[in-house]
Amino acid sequence: MIYTLRHLTTYRYGRPVQFARCALRLRPSDGEGQSLLDSTLTITPSPCTRVVRRDYFGLDVVAVTIDTPHTELRVEALSRVAVARPPLPAPESGMPWEQVREQALVSRSLAPEAPVHFLFPSARVAFAPAITDYARVSFPSGRSAYGGAFDLMRRIRADFKFDSRATDARTPLAEAFALRAGVCQDFTHIMIAGLRGLGLPAAYVSGYLRTIPPVGRPRLRGADASHAWVSVWCGDAWYGFDPTNGIGMCDDHIVVARGRDYTDVSPIDGIVSSSGPQKLKVEVDVIPDGEAMPEDRAASQVESA
Repeated sequence: MIYTLRHLTTYRYGRPVQFARCALRLRPSDGEGQSLLDSTLTITPSPCTRVVRRDYFGLDVVAVTIDTPHTELRVEALSRVAVARPPLPAPESGMPWEQVREQALVSRSLAPEAPVHFLFPSARVAFAPAITDYARVSFPSGRSAYGGAFDLMRRIRADFKFDSRATDARTPLAEAFALRAGVCQDFTHIMIAGLRGLGLPAAYVSGYLRTIPPVGRPRLRGADASHAWVSVWCGDAWYGFDPTNGIGMCDDHIVVARGRDYTDVSPIDGIVSSSGPQKLKVEVDVIPDGEAMPEDRAASQVESA
């Protein structure tokens, strides 16, 4: 499957911004069953400096500086990606989770994909005994790491309610777990915390998920959204699990970045020199080849800060 991706971020400021420095992580990755065909990034106003660097985990980060006074910043990423992944393994396949845990602990590799980087607490994912105990139910003695992760994913899908009003980007992990509600970022962090609490390496994956509009309704422009899910090291390879939807990573998932938690992969972060309120609007389109880009505009996320 070939997809065209459009990710438009618009910031509007109550007072002019004199200076901004941003890090942009919007370029889909190569590998994990996908190939990047082309990608462009348009920034308005135009930056005075623009530098591309590759972070430790292999993600291309565009660092920009803007010194033109502005009350609106637009960042538009357009990409085309080909996705072709093998079928998912059988749910109970693979080596026992205790063996995977042991291998992760004795592994001496420090390569970017090595399990050791994803075993320990990180900025947004602390160890939490209650979450570890919740995850432990999915991992009886001798069960495969893949089977336990698959079961944990399905339980989170069943036990937690998707509610975009329940949490925001700053909600602590423990609070989202106690609420049993949140969005994909919360469910991903919760699953990662449970797995790491058991000694299993788990990474945060950011990207996109193809959505299908209701029968008889057109696809609305900008109505898709960025997405997050979990990658788990099962001893022989990394496998993707989507706890928001209760499915394994398939051809409908498009990977942008992988890190220890959301902090490593946030699409845009940085600083601005200004004061007063700001509004953020994000519009995302995931269009399979053969479908025209929709014309109607519909914002997928609106936040005020």
